[in-house]
This record gives sequence, structure tokens and C-alpha cells, in this order.
Amino acid sequence: MTNLPGPYIFGEVLFDCFQTGEQILGGAPFNVAWHLQALGHAPLLISRVGHDIQGNKVLGAMAKCGMDTRAVQVDTTYPTGQVQVTIHNNEPHYNIVSNSAFDFISAEQLPQTQAHGIFYHGTLCLRNPISHSAYQRFSQNKDLPIFVDINLRSPWWHRDEVFTCLNKAHWAKMNSEELQLLDKTADDIQQQMAKLQTRCGLEQLIVTRGDQGALIRTATGDFHSLRPDKVEDMLDSVGAGDAFSAVYIHGLLAGWPIDKNLHHAQQFASKILELRGATTDSPNFYRDFLTSISMKPA
Repeated sequence: MTNLPGPYIFGEVLFDCFQTGEQILGGAPFNVAWHLQALGHAPLLISRVGHDIQGNKVLGAMAKCGMDTRAVQVDTTYPTGQVQVTIHNNEPHYNIVSNSAFDFISAEQLPQTQAHGIFYHGTLCLRNPISHSAYQRFSQNKDLPIFVDINLRSPWWHRDEVFTCLNKAHWAKMNSEELQLLDKTADDIQQQMAKLQTRCGLEQLIVTRGDQGALIRTATGDFHSLRPDKVEDMLDSVGAGDAFSAVYIHGLLAGWPIDKNLHHAQQFASKILELRGATTDSPNFYRDFLTSISMKPA
């Protein structure tokens, strides 16, 4: 397999623990890296796991699907991350365990970078000063454009830090509730997006709105939107936004126009709604998607 240029993915890897007893690998950065690998890229996940059974499971799962594990640090003090997930009215609610290994990504152990690809990160992984310091060092590479995925999980975010991330980014994605938390002064969503994008100098601002679909505003003030088809066999919405981000990054690297990128990102996010959790190790799942967008699977 000839891999496409691999983006750098920074942040948490953890286990989503459901009320049913299921424990599924997750964390927005991990999910994005996992999908990108299956879509033909060679992402480099920069994260940290515990020296424990779950940490070994993370590294084993990554190795099994061919993912590069060199930038996943191993922590002998703090455990692999966990999130307790409960579902109410098909919407996930998260209890994120603090002092997890991903909170302590070491700046001294960061990989060397090359001047290609995209640097993706979320905001949850910045809650601890140690990982935040590593992010700051890595983001100094001006040759890597930044895609920031805003994940506002109370109490693990601060407004000023979020805007610092947005000011560095080329592309930003968030949901409509997060947009409202960041700017309550405008009258409608398009005004909110225009104000935020202008303030932060973003090339594109992407706002997901559940079954209403995503809305994208470009630096020239153009809007793009598409309402997805109804998903009949929905299990939960865990990781749907991460699936959207992965395909959108894939499209950015492939040079797709915005409308094509939006369509395929929403198409893939809808497929994730039919899974329990955010990822799958089924090669047929990705092969079917690649076939559906007229791309040959590996």
C-alpha cells in the first residue's frame, strides 16, 4: 500500500466505557488517526498511554492495523485514559477521568516533523500544563497548517486558551452548542460564524449541527451546507464528529472542493452512527465507504 502524506495527530487516546460493559478505543485524536489510516494515510499519533493492560491494548490495536506507534509515549505513573459514557436520548454524555496518561505528553519526547501534511489537535488534551507545553512546542512549526477540533468538555476548558488555539489555526471545527458557548452576542448562527472567523482569521470555520448537517464558512464569506439523509439504524452518535473531521482532512490533503469534501465527510459520519462507539476494525466498513466515493481501497 502506498500511503498518502500523513498528518500529525496530537492528543488523547482512551477507552470509552459504556453502561453495557463495552470498552471501546476512543478519544477524538485517536479516532481521527484511526480513520485516516484506514483511508490510506500514514498518520503519526502523538499521545501517551499508561504502562498497563489498556495501554498495551492501544499499542496492539495500532500495530495490528499498521499504525505508527513511535510517537505514543508510555507513562509509568499515570494510567491509560478512560471516559465513562452514558447515552440519553441518543446523545452521549461523558465523565472524563482526570490525571490520565494523555495529560502528560512530554515535550522532550516529541517526534521530528517534516514540512508537509496537516497538524490536527483537539482541546481536551490541553487541560494539563504538561501536555499543553508539548502542544505549544509542536505548534511552533509554521510549515504545518493546523486543523483544530474544538471539544468543550466541562470543566476541562478555558475560553482564553480556546481562542489562542483558534488564532493559530487554518481550519476549525466545532458543533453549534460549542459555537454558542464561544459567542453568544450574534443573533443567528451565520452571524456568530462570521464574527468568530473574522476575529480568528480562519480559512474555514466548520460547524456541525447533528441531523441538520454541517455549515461551512470560508474566509471570503461564502457559506456551504448540506443536510444529511436520515440514519435508520442509529446506535449512538459517539465519534461522529471525529469521523467527519477525518474525511474532511482527507479531502483537504486530496485537494477536494468544499462541497465534495462536505458531502463525503457527512456521508462517513452517518455511517459511524450505525456503530457502537467511534471506530471499527472491520476492513469492509472502510472498503465499502471508499468504493461508494469512487476510490479504490487498499
